[in-house]
Amino acid sequence: MMKSQPADLDTPLTLAELMRDAAAPDAEATGPRYWRSLSELADDGAFTEQARKAAARAQAAIHGLDDASRRKFLTLMGASFALAGVSGCAVQPAEKIVPYVEQPELIVPGKPLFFATATSLGGDALGLLVESHMGRPTKIEGNPSHPASRGATDIFSQAEVLSLYDPDRSQVVVRNGGVETWERFLRFAVDLRERKLAEKGRGLRILTRSVCSPTLIDQIRRLREQMPEARWHSYEPVNRDAARKGAELALGSPYEAAYHLEKADLVVALDAELIGGGPVGLRHARAFADRRDPEAESPLKLVAFEPTPTLTGAAADRRTPVASADVLLVAAALAKALKVEGAPDLDGKRIEPHAAAIAALAAELEAKKGKALVVVGDAQPAEVHALGLAINAALGAIGETLTLAPPADRGPVDQTASLVELARDIRAGAVDTLLVLGANPVYEAPSDLKMAEVLQNEKLTALVHLGLYNDETAAISHWHVPEAHFLESWGDVRSSDGTCSLQQPLIEPLYQGRSASDVLAALLGQVGVPGQQVVRDYWRTKLPAESFERTWRKALRDGVVELPAPAEGEAPPAAGAPKLDKVQWPAPAAPSADELEIVFRPDPTIWDGRFANNGWLQELPKPLTTLTWDNAALVSPKLAERLGLEDQQVVLLEFRSSSVEAPVLIAPGQAEDTVTVHLGYGRGRAGRVGTGIGFDANKLRRSDAPWSSPGLKVLPTDRRLPLAVTQHHHRTEGREPVKVSTFEAAKHHGEGDHGHHHPDFSFYPEPPVPQSEDYAWAMAIDLNRCIGCGACTIACQAENNIPVVGKDQVLNSRELHWIRVDRYYEGTEAEKENPAIHFQPVPCMHCEKAPCEVVCPVEATTHSQEGLNEMTYNRCVGTRYCGNNCPYKVRRFNFLHYSDRFTSAATTPSLQLLNNPDVTVRSRGVMEKCTYCVQRINEARQNAKIEGRKVGGDEVATACQAACPTRAIVFGNKLDPESAVSKLRKSERSYALLEELGTVPRTTYLTKLTHGAATPSHEEPRHG
Repeated sequence: MMKSQPADLDTPLTLAELMRDAAAPDAEATGPRYWRSLSELADDGAFTEQARKAAARAQAAIHGLDDASRRKFLTLMGASFALAGVSGCAVQPAEKIVPYVEQPELIVPGKPLFFATATSLGGDALGLLVESHMGRPTKIEGNPSHPASRGATDIFSQAEVLSLYDPDRSQVVVRNGGVETWERFLRFAVDLRERKLAEKGRGLRILTRSVCSPTLIDQIRRLREQMPEARWHSYEPVNRDAARKGAELALGSPYEAAYHLEKADLVVALDAELIGGGPVGLRHARAFADRRDPEAESPLKLVAFEPTPTLTGAAADRRTPVASADVLLVAAALAKALKVEGAPDLDGKRIEPHAAAIAALAAELEAKKGKALVVVGDAQPAEVHALGLAINAALGAIGETLTLAPPADRGPVDQTASLVELARDIRAGAVDTLLVLGANPVYEAPSDLKMAEVLQNEKLTALVHLGLYNDETAAISHWHVPEAHFLESWGDVRSSDGTCSLQQPLIEPLYQGRSASDVLAALLGQVGVPGQQVVRDYWRTKLPAESFERTWRKALRDGVVELPAPAEGEAPPAAGAPKLDKVQWPAPAAPSADELEIVFRPDPTIWDGRFANNGWLQELPKPLTTLTWDNAALVSPKLAERLGLEDQQVVLLEFRSSSVEAPVLIAPGQAEDTVTVHLGYGRGRAGRVGTGIGFDANKLRRSDAPWSSPGLKVLPTDRRLPLAVTQHHHRTEGREPVKVSTFEAAKHHGEGDHGHHHPDFSFYPEPPVPQSEDYAWAMAIDLNRCIGCGACTIACQAENNIPVVGKDQVLNSRELHWIRVDRYYEGTEAEKENPAIHFQPVPCMHCEKAPCEVVCPVEATTHSQEGLNEMTYNRCVGTRYCGNNCPYKVRRFNFLHYSDRFTSAATTPSLQLLNNPDVTVRSRGVMEKCTYCVQRINEARQNAKIEGRKVGGDEVATACQAACPTRAIVFGNKLDPESAVSKLRKSERSYALLEELGTVPRTTYLTKLTHGAATPSHEEPRHG
């Protein structure tokens, strides 16, 4: 808000008045309230110098790349530079067009169709709707009929359309390094079947990742019935081994816990990533956001204890950094305070600073019995999970905020033990044939198993690998079969809540891809049976025969299979009361004085490495660190100070008998003596995009310590590795872009800092064209619901044909994302070890009085009658005046031919299918930005015109809005008083970003709310 206003509005401000009004809101503060990095918080001059050097690098690169950089750029990006296809402004190559001889049914040129399907990650499923243009999938949305999706998606499902068209996918059958055919493989499979039938399956093993496909599980079951000595092994790096073993300890069976945040008033997360990572995270994120409604009588309160910052910790009202080994101590202290029967009596000296807070938390849990929930993360040992179940039972959570059911993945309960057993048997010569279906054990397995060496055992005479890529395991296999993408094949999946969905192909296989069901069908003697028939045959046994065809067609249309009610006696037995009498409590491992704790986590954007070749995900800033194109060793500010470490400094990580070199990244909120490394990088055969990026954390991982362990040594070197971190980009120079208040203040309007404060005057003129009386498009973003997941950024990239630019260009601040998610820390210098964390998505503000429009010399950026700030690419000459004059830094200049400069689309035909035909592809030298998905507005306008009506106030959903799992983004017509965006803009929490400038943005925000500071001691600073 402007601090002073001239008495006479016709009198121009003086320079002194202008500079005074542009100063930071709190001139007396010793440091900023909101900050992006430690150097910005310290304000010691280093940050300013760093920004100056970054600007100098960008200026030096304006005239293009030198030859060496071009070669490096090409090697790194490869296929991804062709993502935007043929340039919209460049000279078009000659193309042939062919009319339909017989037009396919339902296809109308220019009008997309949507098909329901589903994907899976980590043994759980997510329902999807896929947009198809003329028979080619171009965009993925969530299926509102699916309970896990509810219309939303995560970053992984959004990016799957790029993986579909990836030209680096495996394309041909390979045998011993030479090209083969599928027919030859079928002959091999038939011979193998005959041989193994005679041997009853002796020596045959199958290795998969987590399987949640009912059809595939049934095929494996039938194969083992025919070959009873065959064995099924299952492994993926990010698994639920500990949770299932913990359930076995406490309940006698490996039940899967389902958490119902929508019923909870208080949730305690013990090293648990509740709202991020996979389909179940989507469900939790939506429930969490819904329960944070300030109008609710008792908004949910979230408390987190964790060794490394997560989205859950960032959303928590109170977050406490503790070592991974100390989470057991926290759980034991809570159990003792709640008088849980069988709770261990452990030495709690290491968590003594938090003792008062834990005792107060236990009292809160006791008071919220029946509406409280304690969640233990998958990275914690089985004993902590067993203890967590007992605590929930004592709180009355089981059956209320927590339910138990058999796991959707019906494979081995302990995947790590299953892989260890497989490696042991191969070494012993007990395995002569191994089918690896979709897994990559050479890269993904813990290093102590030495799977590359094991799989080359001379007694293993037939190693068959099915995979999307010719990866590390394929390189040593006797047979490699290219796997079909789920958008190319028939299948089915079951989510953790029991919902089943059918997968239907949206496109003919681009390459010679086959599914795991195809391979198993051959071993079952069903050679030549189509994939659709395999799936239909399974469901014929599960659905009523008289209504099968109707149910099948409805399932394909809706994306959810209507299952008949289970017959009496078929339902799984209910879980009993948890008991701790069989648990042997370990002494919590503690690092020695010269050793640290190492913690392994899946990467926030490329997971366990399966998405390493996806350029969209590589360039997406990781939510907490904003790092792109790399992984790093995360250390706390105190540890960095103690060891003399700096950001980007390379260190040697030594753990047991292994070592890797890794760059350091200092992460506020990290537990002091804990170093976190992320999986998924250091790939040797990922593709042109993902190969050779980062370091391989699997080399430090052990089968007996898959998630954390003491014993790490960090040895500094004198080398540095540049990290493409975006946290310094697009600064707002000392202003406070995010507003945070409390639920208590929100109930008393005006007491919190969360109101609209439009200035009474503006430096900028009124819109130059008459404004519509019917439509004024606007967006509202509720920071109270935003969790910073980045789904909006990837959705925007997929919808609007936004190319990736590569690490070198991100280092020059040239990423092209039209919507960014800023991450801010809140706290003083004394609180930098555990600051509050806030997120703010920032698209174009579509200002009613736009600073960019008045400075464009060619009128390339103009104001529409409906209030959109539009770009005419053919007029843009690249002066970048508009970008310099934009206070929000949301305009992106296409410096280079990112779409086709380095890789011609003609050499990668599959990528020509990727683009959204409703959106122009931009060439070099033009400014681009968020358009409020104007193509979707135009489509709604055309539909309304045909039907003789007006466009509904909530009829248009932008790509970011549609993808958002928490419904934090709302778009619509603000002139419609019944529209959601109109109502949100009238909220007491509504405010505009940098509204003191008088630009009158159409994009507004709602203040984030927390439960405030209720901490009993200074050791746990206020979070939020």
